[in-house]
Amino acid sequence: MELKLKILTKGGIARALAKAEIYRYLNEAEETESICRDILAVQADNQAALRMLGLAMADQFCGGSSDRCPEVESVFQSLTDPYERLYYTGLLHERKAKAQLRAGEPLRILVPLLENAMACFEQAEKICPQDDDDCILRWNRCIRLLQSLPGVEAEKAPVGLDVAEGAPVA
Repeated sequence: MELKLKILTKGGIARALAKAEIYRYLNEAEETESICRDILAVQADNQAALRMLGLAMADQFCGGSSDRCPEVESVFQSLTDPYERLYYTGLLHERKAKAQLRAGEPLRILVPLLENAMACFEQAEKICPQDDDDCILRWNRCIRLLQSLPGVEAEKAPVGLDVAEGAPVA
């Protein structure tokens, strides 16, 4: 038996995307990744498949050498929307930090990753679509994670703008 991948039909892409999303919700990241790769083999610039592929790959991070951070970053950098490139790159850094935290890595590794994530979210906030506060939600999660880490002083947390008040916060 020949081991050769079969190619999806263009008409089957929408169904395949829906199936990939379901697998992602079921925490079946490898299944999601496989489906997204099938979609991208037919339609290399499919933005939904690129987003989902990067997220599915990041879902598999364990904090070890098997994490494919450069590949995920490449996937997110191929997104055509500047906001999405920044937002999803921020998610990459945040997820890498969380995986490193679960793996027991020291603060000197975690804090810069979270700061990188926050820098991306802050840049994304400047160009985000109206009423899209996703980057603010992610920024706040990073702040809360930093505040929860023993040994990270509140004063060392990056300074940003309090969106509600417009005043600097730590």
